[in-house]
Amino acid sequence: MTTAEILKKVRELEIKSKKLTRHLFTGEYHSAFKGRGMLFKEVKEYHAGDDIRFIDWNVSARFNHPFSKVFEEERELSVMLLVDVSASSLFGTTHARKKDMINEIAAVLAFSAISNNDKVGLIFYSDVVEKFIPPKKGRDHVLYMVRELLTAVPKGKGTKLGEALRRFNNSTRQKCITFILSDFIDNSFDDAIKVAGKKHDVIGIKLYDKMDMNLPDIGLLEAEDPETGKRLLVDSHDFTTRHQYQSAFFQHTETCKNSFVKAGCDLLHIRTDEDYVKVLQKFFIGRNR
Repeated sequence: MTTAEILKKVRELEIKSKKLTRHLFTGEYHSAFKGRGMLFKEVKEYHAGDDIRFIDWNVSARFNHPFSKVFEEERELSVMLLVDVSASSLFGTTHARKKDMINEIAAVLAFSAISNNDKVGLIFYSDVVEKFIPPKKGRDHVLYMVRELLTAVPKGKGTKLGEALRRFNNSTRQKCITFILSDFIDNSFDDAIKVAGKKHDVIGIKLYDKMDMNLPDIGLLEAEDPETGKRLLVDSHDFTTRHQYQSAFFQHTETCKNSFVKAGCDLLHIRTDEDYVKVLQKFFIGRNR
């Protein structure tokens, strides 16, 4: 894309993200993710019905009248987005590529975070950690992140989520709300996600295309693995081949689900032709309950 096209796309994502945040996610996002605790705000005169445990005895003795402490939620959180930029994210056959959906969802989550006065950061990863953007507040910071999402040119083609999680675990001391956006075509992240799950609130968002699940009956075709470059001939007319293809997809899905469950983390599934807004909103509301 040209610079003008990039700026136009950034603006479009900002407008759409803010609209969704304002009308759909404002309350759900805030309630779904709690602050780190309670902070002392002020003292006020004690009234009947106030919790006697919060009476400030020093102030009460000074003024010869009971006063109680007032607390508020320590709201500020840090949100980290771990974004898969491997070659498989470029696949898509209907509404959008997985990469396009990942970028849009990441933008919505980032704007949701800053609208709640939270910090937000970003890690791009393939089979290496491509870029690390530390969490900060503010619209300018999120716009910078969105530009990076749109213009990222990864060095690697493969997927090693474990490497990204280890970098994240080692560089982040504070507990974070962590969204991992990927197709999770990687089976070597079990240990790393267990470590991350103990320290952070981790939510995986698995993007997939309908042709990841079902191989169309279009006869003999040559297929290439975008991450390894390996090519092979596939007879898609053969029922057994199509059945094995679908079975492999469901097996991979189940493996991912088990990895997240064992780590005490959540995993959402979004198809590239689905309304991701409904999936996220349902998740936020479920968290509130």
